[in-house]
Parts: sequence; C-alpha cells; structure tokens
Amino acid sequence: MNDAPNRETWAATADGLLLSLRPWASPDHARIDLPGPASAYGRDSDSLEAFARSFLLAAIRLRGENGEDPHGLADWYADGLRTGTDPASPRRWPRPDELGQAKVEACSIALGLHLSRPWLWDRLADTDREQLVAWLGTVVGEQYPPINWVWFQIVVETFLKSVGGPFSMGDIESGLAVHESLYQGNGWYADGPERAYDHYNGWALHVYPLLWADMEPGLCPPGLETAWRERLTEFLNAAVHLIGGNGAPLVQGRSLTYRFAAAAPFWVGAITGATDLSPGLVRRAASGMLGHFLDRGVPDERGLLNLGWYGEWPAIAQSYSGPGSPYWAVKGMLGLMLPADHPVWADADEPLPVETGNFDLTMAEPGWLVSGTRDDGIVRIVNHGTDHSNPGDQRADSPLYARLAYSTHTMPLLAAGAWDQALENSVAIVHPELGPSHRNGFTTAGPGVSITSAHWVRTSEDNGPEHGSGRGGSVVPGPRLVVGSLLHGGQEVRAVRVDPAAELDPAWMLEISGWPISAEDAPAGSAEEDQAVVEGNGLRSSVSGFGNAGIRRLVDAAPTGRHTAVPLVTVKPQAGRVYAAVVTLAGTAPAPPEVEVRPDGTVVANWPDGTTSALLLEA
Repeated sequence: MNDAPNRETWAATADGLLLSLRPWASPDHARIDLPGPASAYGRDSDSLEAFARSFLLAAIRLRGENGEDPHGLADWYADGLRTGTDPASPRRWPRPDELGQAKVEACSIALGLHLSRPWLWDRLADTDREQLVAWLGTVVGEQYPPINWVWFQIVVETFLKSVGGPFSMGDIESGLAVHESLYQGNGWYADGPERAYDHYNGWALHVYPLLWADMEPGLCPPGLETAWRERLTEFLNAAVHLIGGNGAPLVQGRSLTYRFAAAAPFWVGAITGATDLSPGLVRRAASGMLGHFLDRGVPDERGLLNLGWYGEWPAIAQSYSGPGSPYWAVKGMLGLMLPADHPVWADADEPLPVETGNFDLTMAEPGWLVSGTRDDGIVRIVNHGTDHSNPGDQRADSPLYARLAYSTHTMPLLAAGAWDQALENSVAIVHPELGPSHRNGFTTAGPGVSITSAHWVRTSEDNGPEHGSGRGGSVVPGPRLVVGSLLHGGQEVRAVRVDPAAELDPAWMLEISGWPISAEDAPAGSAEEDQAVVEGNGLRSSVSGFGNAGIRRLVDAAPTGRHTAVPLVTVKPQAGRVYAAVVTLAGTAPAPPEVEVRPDGTVVANWPDGTTSALLLEA
C-alpha cells in the first residue's frame, strides 16, 4: 500500500486548479472560457459551468481554512458573481429559466454561497445580493427531471429561504418525494426510473441530502436525515470494495470525466459521521483516487482538468459535457472542509479491502457480482442488473452500463463503433452484416443470471443527444439467451443457453468476448484453438472454453491507450445447448477452474482453491 496524498497535497492541488483557471477568465471573472470542444448547450453554458464548479471549490477552501484566503478567492469570485448576475452586463450568465444546464450550475453557486457565507455573501453589497437572489430565484416553479437534478432545485431554494429570497415549499417537498422514490435499498439509489446505477449514486444522491440537511436547521422532515445517514453508511460499506489497489474508482457509468468526484461520498461520511469506516480507511479511499489521477498526468500541463480520463479524450464525454464539465471533480475535494487535526487527516492510512485479501460479494440492487484480488489489486464486477434502461427496452447497449463486466483497471470501449455493436465483455449473436448483438432491456433472473432477447439496432437512425443510454433505431430481432456467471477469485465462468425453440440463421455465430486491454502500443496476443489471450499494460485478459478463438483489434477506441485488443471465442450455435467459457482479467495467468456442463443445464466450476460453485441455466 502506497501512502495516499495528505492534506497538504490535497490543498496544493485544489489551489493549483483554481489558479490555473484565471488566465482563461474574462477581466471581470464572470466568464471562464476553457479550450476544448463545446457542449451541446454552447459556450455560454460551458463558461458558466467552469465558473460555478470552480466556485464551489473556492468555497470549500474558504470553509476549511476558516476564511484564511491567501489567494484572494473570495474577492475574485465575488467579482464574477456580481457581473454574471447583472442583467445589463454583456457577459451575464444564462438564467436557470432560460437554459436547463444553468439549473445545475445554480446549485453549485448556491451551495458555494452557503459554505462561504461569512467570508463572501455577508460581505457583498446589498445590490449584489439582490442580483444573486433574482438570478437564483428563477428556479422557483421550474420543472426538473426526476433524477438527481431535483437536488439542484432543493439546494437553491433552501439557500434562497435562508437569505429571505423567494422559494416554494411545494418545490422542495416534491423534490424530496422524487428522491425517496429513487431509493432501492441497502444504500443504493437508481438515478431515475431506469436501472441507472453509477457514480451519481455516490457523488449526487448521497452527497446532497446530508449537505442540505445542514443548510436550514428544522427544514428536513423528521426521521429523514437519520434514514439518509443510515443509507450512506450502508453504501460506503459496499462502495469501499469498488476501489482498486491502484486507487482507481470503478470505471463504469456516465460522466467519467468527473474522475475523483467519486471520492465525494466518503468525505461526506467523514464530515457528518455517517460512516462505519475508520478515518484512516476513508482517507485511503478518497486520497487513493486523487493519487491515481495525479500519478497519471491529471491535471494536465496547463493545470486544467480536460475532457478525458488521464489525457485529453473528448469522446469520453456525453453531449451535455463541455470544457468546464470536468470541474465537478471538485466535489471529491469536500474533505478539505475538515481541519488538519481531524482524524481523517491525522490518522494513519488503513488498507482498502482489496489490499487486505481476496473477496467475492453480491450487490443485489445494481445486480453486480464483485470480486477483488489482492495480488494484482483489481476489482471486477460482473453485471446482470444494470443497463440504464428497463426490461423489454430494445435500444442498443450503452458501453457505459450494459456490458457484462467492468473493473478498476480497464476502460470500456467508447468510440463510435462500441455504441453500435457490443464489442467487448459480451455474450452476443454475431450477425454477418450487423455484428455482435445487444442485451439492453434484459430481465434479471437471480444473482448472476439474466435473460435477454438478442437484437441488433440500426443506430445510424438515431440523431438524438447522447446522455449515457444506449442508442435507438429500427430493431432486427434475434434469439432469446439465458446468460449466467459464476465469479470467484477474479475469474468468471460465463455461460449461455440458447433458446431451445430458437430458429437460428445459419450465418449467425455465438460469441463470448472478454476484457479489453488498451495500451499505446498494440497489446500482445495469441489465439489457439479455444483460447485467446491478450497482454498489455501489466494486465492479462483471456477467454477459453469452446469454439474458435480470436482477437478483436481496434484503434482509438478507449482513452487509456491508442491500441485495444479483446480476446473472444466463437462457435456456430445450437438451439438449447449450454456453452461455457472462462473469462479472466488478472496481472498474471491464474490457474483456471475446471468447468462441467451437465445435461440439465447446470454449470459447475471447481475453483483452484478447492471450492465449488454451480449455476442452473434453465431453458
């Protein structure tokens, strides 16, 4: 275990991020126009994003240092707040009632004003406060989608209430009702009515409630804050298992360019006491994430958080993301509100679960089997419950959600082709013209089992915005597949049963594809008989078990390396038959399990450590 960044490193990183934005700001500081491709909402929106999100970090710094302000953050951002909300200024910001994205940024501004109130809001002129209230007040009565966005309205209106501005208890109460409807149990929220499980569960749906409860004492309904604290405690007990030994968060879900924002719920647990994790473990979890990116060139040579993962790679972003979007990462710096003598900073680091030994877990709400291995530090999930969709929806797979597996050490393929076909970590029927099929809209049939109607989607017909879900288009139907996984010690036995009643086109092939390995140089690979192996960046990915082995090679498909290779096996499918393969991601080649497929469809894995597990794939 390497020592994680200490508070001094966190503070220096935060200050560096803030100061590096200043050369890109207008003279009155209202606009921060960063380089990079614009979002779908345009440059005015992107500029506001950069201001609002960095202002939240400035407020965190002021709060944590009790107003000590060597870099003049309060005055610098006060200038921008004054101009941005001046309706007569040519550089005024779009209001929340004019632009949907401004509803998001209004929350960062309101929360920042709350956190820095004695050193900024209380020192503003009355006319400046009136302008801010008028700008923020345009959220009152506005409609917000029933996802994490409801908190943007709740936080803004609560701040307005605290300063004598306009607000609606109806807005606040309806937003709280939506939030409660998203709770699924055991600390997990879905971000909306779909099976949308991702980092928004942590950095939004757990973070905002407990920060909000402190904004206006007595406003939170009785018992709700206690429930939120218990939920966060449960969530963190699970989430700490989803951090790799390299410090990386699980690479899954939309808005990945927010990077170390994934540390936010751990800090809120420490700030509010809503966690069972020791201070040293909270620090290791959060600081490990920051350290992971600092060690890999983040921020960039200009001191900026660019659109990318390590280096700049704009294709990682959704259509709502512009150059200012990555600064939501600042929520991962909430721990700087805690003083230097707080145990989370003063205590020694404690190891992450994956650093203390191997583990296998089931997380029922998102439908994940989880396995961590100490020797290589990899945490993997096998996914039979999340697709950012609902059962029966036959859109294309989102590579961010619907793949069969994700890890802390690999990146799902995100270039255009990966949205059109399921190119990695999939069980698919390969169409001679349309490629590997999709599983989106599958039905979960118990831990480690899902049932899908394989289908192909003509995604070129979908010209809508990309917000993380799979793309639409006319659908070509395929056969029904029952897919199951046994996961132990970092290895997966991945099995599929083809519908006994299926009418199979003679041109179709069944494919099981494995983990993608990306590197600057082409990963080494071999494919012999029924085993394919790919190696690169200190990782080994393999698939073995039946049919013909092969390797799919792609260029510029992922932000972690120019060249990507995916091992796979294929076979001409037979209706009713069960096929099983061993799918492995590891630092070195582990001893494989012995796999038996019984006549009734039971798949048995005899693992190298002597344990046995079994799964019945019913017809």
